[in-house]
Amino acid sequence: ATEAYTVVRQRILRGELSLGQPLSRRHVAAELGMSFLPVSEALLRLEFEGLLESSPRAGTRVRIPSPDDVAGHYVLREALEVQSALRFSEQAKASEKSALRKLAVRVDALSMQTDRSMYVTLHQKLHYQIAEGARCDALRQAIENTQALSSVWFCVMRAPLSTDSRTRHQELVEEICSGDPARARAAVHEHLAVGSRRALEVLEPYFRMRVKNKRFERSA
Repeated sequence: ATEAYTVVRQRILRGELSLGQPLSRRHVAAELGMSFLPVSEALLRLEFEGLLESSPRAGTRVRIPSPDDVAGHYVLREALEVQSALRFSEQAKASEKSALRKLAVRVDALSMQTDRSMYVTLHQKLHYQIAEGARCDALRQAIENTQALSSVWFCVMRAPLSTDSRTRHQELVEEICSGDPARARAAVHEHLAVGSRRALEVLEPYFRMRVKNKRFERSA
C-alpha cells in the first residue's frame, strides 16, 4: 500500500496524472503487479489528503478543486508559512540562509520556462527548507501536506506570465532573512496573494468542468 501510494502520489504531483483524469484501481494494481487491496488503501489515503476524489457513480479521479477550495488553501498556507518564515528568521543558521538564497536564484531561473517539472520540484524544496529551518516538526509536516496541492495546481500553469517578477523568490527570501518580523510577514502575505490569484485564474476552466459534472458533488 505504501509503495502504491508513493508511485501514484508522485505521478499526480509531477502532473503525469492531470486534474480530472480518471484512475482505475484495477489498472493501477495490474501495472504495479499488486493485488487490488493495497492499491485501494493507497488511493483512499490520497483521497483523504485531497489529491483524489471518488463517487459511486463515477469512480475515482484526480481531484478538481472548487474556487473555495483554492481560497481556503491559501488562507491555511499563509497561517502556516508566516509562522515558518518568522521562526526561520530567528533560528536558521547563517549557512542555511545562504543555501536558501542560492536555491531561490535557481527557482527564479526556472520560473520563466514552460516546462514546469523541475520548477515545481525546486519550488517545493524552497518552502521545505524554510520549514526545516523553523525547527518545528509539526509545522514542517503541515507545510509539506499543503504544498502537495499547490504542486498539482502549479502543473497546470504551463506558461508563465511575461509580467511575473523574475526575482520573485529571491525577494521573498531576502525579506525572510532580514531579521525583521514585519517585513517577513508582509513578504509571505504578498507572495501567497500572487500565488492565489494566479491559481484561481489558471484553474478557471477546471472550475467550469466541475460545475458541469455533477457526479462528484458529494465528494466536494
